[in-house]
Amino acid sequence: MTDVPLFASSLAPYHDRLTEAIDRVARSGRYILGPEVEAFEAEFAAYLGVGHCIGVANGTDALTIALRGLGVGPGDEVVMPSFTFYATAEAAIVAGATPVFCDIDPDTFCVTAETVRAVLTPRTKAIVPVHLFGNLAPVPALRELGVPVVEDAAQAAGATLDGVKAGALADAATFSFFPAKNLPCLGDGGAVVTDDDRVAGLARLLRFHGSTDKQTFTEVGYNSRLDEMQAAVLRVLLPELDSWNERRRAAAAAYERLGLGEHATLPHSIEGARHVYHLYVVRAERLAIGRGYYRVPVHRQPAIGSDAHLPGTEEAARTNHALPMGKDLTEDQVREVVAACASGST
Repeated sequence: MTDVPLFASSLAPYHDRLTEAIDRVARSGRYILGPEVEAFEAEFAAYLGVGHCIGVANGTDALTIALRGLGVGPGDEVVMPSFTFYATAEAAIVAGATPVFCDIDPDTFCVTAETVRAVLTPRTKAIVPVHLFGNLAPVPALRELGVPVVEDAAQAAGATLDGVKAGALADAATFSFFPAKNLPCLGDGGAVVTDDDRVAGLARLLRFHGSTDKQTFTEVGYNSRLDEMQAAVLRVLLPELDSWNERRRAAAAAYERLGLGEHATLPHSIEGARHVYHLYVVRAERLAIGRGYYRVPVHRQPAIGSDAHLPGTEEAARTNHALPMGKDLTEDQVREVVAACASGST
């Protein structure tokens, strides 16, 4: 098999436009919280269909700030999956809360209303479903549990559930624009999005040291701001996101059409959801190629040390394999990957 990259996406066709955007910022003399950030916030909010977007330094800070915006703090519990990147739990801890881990459905890699309900307590202040690998958790069912919900949509920009975009399904949501994401910038970047004016106001305060005027500090906040150059980059790339996601869906359809399902359990979405395949992750006892993600779930990480019993999580951690995916993945490359999987799967 030729060398098919795991992340089959390139920004080379956009280099001229990105260079122009960066040069525009460099010449402007405005580098922090200027017109590019303001414009991107308005454009991304409009794209998602939400009232507010607050650009921050990265997706981890976004989640911490969103939780604090909802009033989460010391003594509170935040329910979340363990089958996720460590930052989901880390963000809750930085906000002062205790992460409580629930199980997932290994077919979707996402939490369910049943797995969340099983760990709710009177101390639960928020639920953080993770739209893992570009799939969607059942947010409407989670909201029926009566606890505020914050979507961790770091891997799901552009995904939809019954026509509503990830990020517009809950009380608030957070995004990462890390370079490998479906909507990337050229470094770190993130955003908090919400329809709640109070949450948005507090998020704007917290991202700048808890101050609105640089002189009066009403909260202990963070130095966490999306910078002007990254916002300018995101403004170039945001209009491309939907077409990029369609190309990812076409690659996923090719995997299925070319017979990958004979060798592994393919990704599964809940009814009404449109996956965006940040990663194309299948399950198999053994596969000749692929990279395992989150083999050590968060609850078993040394810094956490939870004794939670999560059989679906353990199965997903043990059997998942991420295969090449991206907007530039060709059908010929998909065919090569399927052939390689056929050569050594069980």
